[in-house]
Amino acid sequence: MKRLLYLLSAFLILSCSKKEEMISPDSIYNVGSVWEKQDGNKISFIDFKGKVLVTTMIFTSCKTACPRLTAEMKKIENEVGKVSPDNIEYVLISIDPETDTPEVMKAYLKTHQLDEKEWMFIRSNENDTREIANIMAVKYKEISPIEFSHSNIISVYSKNGTLAYQKEGLDNDIQRTAKEIKKQLEL
Repeated sequence: MKRLLYLLSAFLILSCSKKEEMISPDSIYNVGSVWEKQDGNKISFIDFKGKVLVTTMIFTSCKTACPRLTAEMKKIENEVGKVSPDNIEYVLISIDPETDTPEVMKAYLKTHQLDEKEWMFIRSNENDTREIANIMAVKYKEISPIEFSHSNIISVYSKNGTLAYQKEGLDNDIQRTAKEIKKQLEL
């Protein structure tokens, strides 16, 4: 009988210990695809858990909207101010994984003076790219071998991976986006 009480007590103590935080059904961390970073290493969205995530989808050969989206992301980063890379990640997601190789993505970050400690550029296959675009409400279509038509959206995700805010269009809501990021950093 004592042995049974000890076992029940041990089970109770273990079951009452701190449990792993559950991931919300609408969290981007549920996306199971594997992505390649600018350094060639692999990453999944669950690897961003605990960070505020700021994303946009672009392609490196773009000469119109993508450089402007990147510049807006950089302005937002400046407006937010210095934050530990342990708490935030700015992520560019390629919609042209065939062209945007790790070397090309790395060169893009360097050209746009984006610190690789705080910025990441990722790519995956066409199916995974479509999946994440659908989740982020980004529409894109290849209109020639080197040109895409696409939405201009910057998304902010909370530390638990749920969508906190989206900015659509160019040259608007930079302060509002930065304010939302700061709010998410405080949570």
